[in-house]
This record gives sequence, C-alpha cells and structure tokens, in this order.
Amino acid sequence: MTHSAIVATDVDGASRGALTSLTDADLPDGDVTVAVAYSSLNYKDGLAVSGKGRIVRSFPMVCGIDLAGTVEESDSPAWKRGDEVVLTGWGLSETHPGGYTQRQRVRSQWLVAKPDGLTLLRSMAIGTAGLTAMLCVLALEGGGLRPGEGGEEDEVLVTGAAGGVGSVAVALLAHLGYRVAASTGRSSAHGFLTSLGATTLVDRGDLATPSGRPLDRERWAGAVDVVGGETLASVIRQTRYRGTVAACGLTGGNDLPITVLPFILRGVNLMGIDSVSCPTDIRTEAWGRLGRDLPTDLLDSLTTVEPLRRVPELAEEIVAGRTRGRVVIDVNA
Repeated sequence: MTHSAIVATDVDGASRGALTSLTDADLPDGDVTVAVAYSSLNYKDGLAVSGKGRIVRSFPMVCGIDLAGTVEESDSPAWKRGDEVVLTGWGLSETHPGGYTQRQRVRSQWLVAKPDGLTLLRSMAIGTAGLTAMLCVLALEGGGLRPGEGGEEDEVLVTGAAGGVGSVAVALLAHLGYRVAASTGRSSAHGFLTSLGATTLVDRGDLATPSGRPLDRERWAGAVDVVGGETLASVIRQTRYRGTVAACGLTGGNDLPITVLPFILRGVNLMGIDSVSCPTDIRTEAWGRLGRDLPTDLLDSLTTVEPLRRVPELAEEIVAGRTRGRVVIDVNA
C-alpha cells in the first residue's frame, strides 16, 4: 500500500522537498505506527523543504517537524490502537522521518496524548510553534511575571508577533490577562494582532535599530522574542528590573550584540527556550495548559488549512516572512 509524503533529497548540496509516494517498507524503526491526519508549517520546515537551511541530516528524509494522528499499531504498553496522539520535535525531519506523510513509525516515548478540549486539527494549529509559545509563557511565569493592573509598565512584549510562535503567544498572554505589545514589520497584520488581544503595536524597525547604549528606558515587564540579533538586544536593554525575556528564535540573526549591564544592574533574566528535546513532563504540562488557556475561537481565527501538495510552495512563503498565524497541513487532502 502506498502513501503520499513530502520527501527531501540532496540537490546540489541542499535539501529539496517534493511530493513522493512511499510504501510501508520505507517506514523507519520505531515501536508505534501512526495514521497521520495533520501536520503543520513551521519556519524550520520552510528551511528544510526549500533548501535554505541545513536542517536535514541525512537523505532521503520525510519532512515535517510535527504530526497528529491515531495509533494504528503499537508494541509499547503506553499506547494502544485508536489512541489520538501528538508528536512535535525530537529530531523529526532532521534525524528521523517526520510528519509530512500519511503514515509514520516513531518511538513511543516521543508521543503525547492529544489534550482534552483539542481536536487533532487544532493540536496542529498549535504544533511546535504553539508549544514553544506556551513554554515561553511558562518561563515568564517561572521568572515571577503575573498580570498587573493594566498600566504601561505591565506590558509584555512579543516580537515577530504575526508569525506562528508570536501570534499564539499574543493570544495566550492576552487571554491570561496581560497587556500585550506586539511587534511586527507588517502594517497589514495590525488588525489581526489586535483581534488576538494586542493593546500596543510596535514597529519592528524600532527594535531592530542598534542603540549604541548599554541600557535603554525600562519598558517591558517581560518579553517573548522569536527574532534574535539586534531585536533581542534591544528587548533586553528595555526590560524592566528583574524582568524575564524568553528567547526562542533567530529569524533576525543568531548574534547578540549587548553588554552584561542589563543582567548585572537590572537583574534581567534571559531564558532560552528549546521545544525539540524538552523533557516529557514539561512538554505534557505545556500541552495541558494549551488545552485550557488558549481560546479555540482565537486559535481558529489565526489558522489556515492547506493540502500536502502545497508544502513546497508554502515553504518558500514562510521563509520569506509572507505567512500569517498558523498553517495546518492536511496530509490526506
């Protein structure tokens, strides 16, 4: 029996993903076989499929860092046929075939039960991006952040706010009672962001411009940064005393041009967020919080669903920064 998949091959030293037919003989080692229903589109997927980043470690490779579906076969006592499961990270699309396929075999310890209150489609509307956003919120809470009285000094900043991680972070924080400042370079996304609950809009250029100062005026109670580079440096310089910045991305670069002064004079906390190898207990906590704290109407408003065949085209779009919100991939459409 054949099934469809987006498979990356080595083309002139770079990965290129294309729609391909596979059989069960192509399935990798693992103790659970999943009938995949949905995957999602993330920045890392865009890099892997388009060949614009060194994501794939060996070829050929089924792309897609997320999947959601139903267990078909299991040699693990933890899972049985019919269980609805979610898998994000753990090297999918890098070292292990991923979720852009209709059937996949994986390791049982990588799976998480689909949270109550979410469908398989909505779990992939969340996907790695939403999980990362929730891990950022947990980090901010762990640093002592709590909703304030609504004043400007209580604002939490989200950079790259129109993207997958950013849009979910805006929706989560607003729903939890925070005043949210959303940074974007796309004026066309302003209405979208205010609909998610953002109360202040910040032009991306204001944060991306080098300051030349070791410290700037304190503005943010905390921040979620998906950009890195000069933007992250600006965010840290503007974070108030003992505030926390959760850093989870590098779309604006992987350098950090900053002094130690924000850390040793203001006690700013910089928390790195990893969603790939995040321990199962924290991952399970984050998914449980997503099932409770992310309003499904807002989730639906920032989600579009696309068929598997469009993944190569969509990969180019997300790398170029032309997608908005979350894109779910229906692998059976």
